[in-house]
Amino acid sequence: VILFILGKVTQKDEEFGDVDFYGNANESPAQMSGMELIENIGCVRCHGADLKETDIGPGLYNAKEHWSRKELINYLRNPSAYDGDERFDVYRDKYSGSIMPSYGNRDVKELGRIADYILSLED
Repeated sequence: VILFILGKVTQKDEEFGDVDFYGNANESPAQMSGMELIENIGCVRCHGADLKETDIGPGLYNAKEHWSRKELINYLRNPSAYDGDERFDVYRDKYSGSIMPSYGNRDVKELGRIADYILSLED
């Protein structure tokens, strides 16, 4: 017991930076690129590592055909606000059981970098 207590008392406090969805230590989100943020917050789990679609989420290429930067940031902040959009009715049917999470808790600058990256993707 004494050795255990001594071990705890003398143990150095470890500093942990931000961690990603999986608990891995990462650089600060302020320093991450759009793709790094996409990987960090877990978008690749539904949209695929190449962001070209999976069975549970649509591809993110050619988004600029449907979104401006401002619109995409607003969508990322509150996807449920787009429930009446016909395009999302199709997505709901095709990817049933999947729900796009809200990222309203993320810094808008981060969402801007994500949006810029997504809008740059072309087939």
